[in-house]
Amino acid sequence: MRLRNGTVATALVFVTTFLSLSWYTAWQNGKEKLIAYQREFHTLKERLRIAEHRTLQRSSELNAILEHFRRVVAEANGSRDALSNFSDETQKLLKDLTNRKSLQVPNIYYHMPHLLNHEGSLQPAVQVGAGRTGVSIVMGIPTVKRKVKSYLTETLHSLIDKLSPEEKLDCVIIVFIGETDIEYVQNVVGSLEKEFSTEISSGLIEVISPPATYYPDLSNLKETFGDSKERVLWRTKQNLDYCFLMMYAQRKGIYYIQLEDDIVAKQAYFNTIKNFALQLATEDWMILEFSQLGFIGKMFQAPDITLIVEFIFMFYKEKPIDWLLDHILWVKVCNPEKDAKHCDRQKSNLRIRFRPSLFQHVGLHSSLAGKIQKLTDKDFLKPLLHKIHVNPPAEVSTSLKVYQGHTLEKTYLGEDFFWAITPMAGDYILFKFDKPVNVERYLFRSGNPEHPEDLLLNTTVEVLPLMKEGLEPSTKDRHLPDGFIRIGKFEDGVAEGMVNLSLNPISAFRLSVLQNSAVWVILNEVGIHHLLIYIIVYMCTYIAALYLHIVFC
Repeated sequence: MRLRNGTVATALVFVTTFLSLSWYTAWQNGKEKLIAYQREFHTLKERLRIAEHRTLQRSSELNAILEHFRRVVAEANGSRDALSNFSDETQKLLKDLTNRKSLQVPNIYYHMPHLLNHEGSLQPAVQVGAGRTGVSIVMGIPTVKRKVKSYLTETLHSLIDKLSPEEKLDCVIIVFIGETDIEYVQNVVGSLEKEFSTEISSGLIEVISPPATYYPDLSNLKETFGDSKERVLWRTKQNLDYCFLMMYAQRKGIYYIQLEDDIVAKQAYFNTIKNFALQLATEDWMILEFSQLGFIGKMFQAPDITLIVEFIFMFYKEKPIDWLLDHILWVKVCNPEKDAKHCDRQKSNLRIRFRPSLFQHVGLHSSLAGKIQKLTDKDFLKPLLHKIHVNPPAEVSTSLKVYQGHTLEKTYLGEDFFWAITPMAGDYILFKFDKPVNVERYLFRSGNPEHPEDLLLNTTVEVLPLMKEGLEPSTKDRHLPDGFIRIGKFEDGVAEGMVNLSLNPISAFRLSVLQNSAVWVILNEVGIHHLLIYIIVYMCTYIAALYLHIVFC
């Protein structure tokens, strides 16, 4: 009987271990998709919003079909010959639809009626790529024929080369060729396929161009704001290009960021953008700006694109895109009875600027023939003095004296770096979680490019486990009298490492200064990363060992 029980126990341990290892392997393979709780909830929220807006879009499309039916019947004017090809049931349905007097909501066809005359006007004439969807960030790059020099290839290399392998799986770059000359479009596509074959086949890059029937007659545009006829045509077509690109991109991801074909990107731009957006998950923003120039680096939430595109279609002939964006914000939050300063404050809640800029304009020759574009973003030259991480909710405190408002709270939230006056032995920095957290790894980085010598030295990293029982014997020599356990230390101003599984869940992290320092200290990066699957593996192994103990003892 004991042998039988032992066999069962052995089998159970084997199965449990196999499942644990399977789960662990699966998690490792998909680690780039494993995100903190906040990100998961935010992603779900955004997808629900997207679903709601898609329902509204379908409703609008059905209304357009209904309007088309009405036109068919009206053109037929009751002619028996015209309706003879329809069954009696279809003729009755058409008659009922025609006789309805319900109010109709204007849609894209109201502002662009010529689209009704050409089937497929809202479908790309050229579409190359794997059709990737479900990503965090969609990057849109419109490009047109330039008479002097094209910067497209350099721009794409700048964006792609600064992405990690995991980030390349979580985004898509859409190149929109705003030309209707098929020969030219095919030449550009061929060049991109040759230079970026791997990125296109993997789904990272897509290339599209609109059909000629997408554009209305632009020969009789009204000249406004002192612009020449050529410039009015250029900015009007540019508005239409942006709309087509945004409509195509909307369904592919959670966020859409507008770029141009003559820019360079900063190192770690993707992670910075994504974490900045996640940090503002509870804020009611409409535009996040990662460059101060024109329409470069402006990011939107996918559901908001519907409103933006509709607004642009209403006024695409009147003003350039950056003016129209400002008007959208004015309509949403500005009170005509208040002054301009009040309006600017209200708009700043919807339009949030990230500094320093993550993208720089480098093109000298504009896509507008003959125009020399010498614009540069001065903020781009400034170094990134802090890095954003989405950390577990916590109460933070320190014994150090803060310098000029560079608080620890802002650093933990990824808003600023922490700057304090000379640390002394016994000083500490404490992160006390609102709820105990299962932590996988940690990263604390001190100093920054402007003050590289302001480092944390002779400082240890300590954690406070929620449960004191069941800790591995190897941790006993690092136990401190107040219950904290030392798990690491700063080397060359950086402390990073994995957290021993047996220490989870953790109630607090603490950085303890062991010796007096001769310099001030800057903490520019705080990253405490959640652990999920390790707990499952650990519990399964623990249960199997416990069962084995019961059977044999």
